[in-house]
Amino acid sequence: MVKNVKKIFHTGSVKKTIKIKSSHDKVWRKISNIAGLPTWVIDVKKTTYLSKKKKGIGAVRLITFADGNKIEEHVVAWRNKESFTYIATEGLPLRAYIATISIKPKSKNLVELTWESYLNSEKMSENQFLEFLAFMGVFYETSLENLKEILEK
Repeated sequence: MVKNVKKIFHTGSVKKTIKIKSSHDKVWRKISNIAGLPTWVIDVKKTTYLSKKKKGIGAVRLITFADGNKIEEHVVAWRNKESFTYIATEGLPLRAYIATISIKPKSKNLVELTWESYLNSEKMSENQFLEFLAFMGVFYETSLENLKEILEK
């Protein structure tokens, strides 16, 4: 007889939005360069392509952080000049991580950029997971502030 064992999974989401005084095209060029993260995402030492494809569905990147941690990400959805969605397949203490970065023009030189993600973990305690969600929120917010500063120069 097999006993039903209830697994405990922690799920959550993170969403950060920022307004950037820049043209839609300039913002899209910056965020759609999926290997250009070291210029605006905090603590990213380098990003390299693991695929021949550089943009669109099927593009794969390897992100190396300042602490040596590496995360592999695959682009799974691409709406040119609107958004892209990616999943992390290695390097995070999660069962699932899917994120979307999207932009919406608000006026000729004002764009609203949103970075949101869904996370799921069975390896962390509830407190660890809540701390990780808070960390991700600060990570997104600080990175978006960096992006804003760069693009508004």
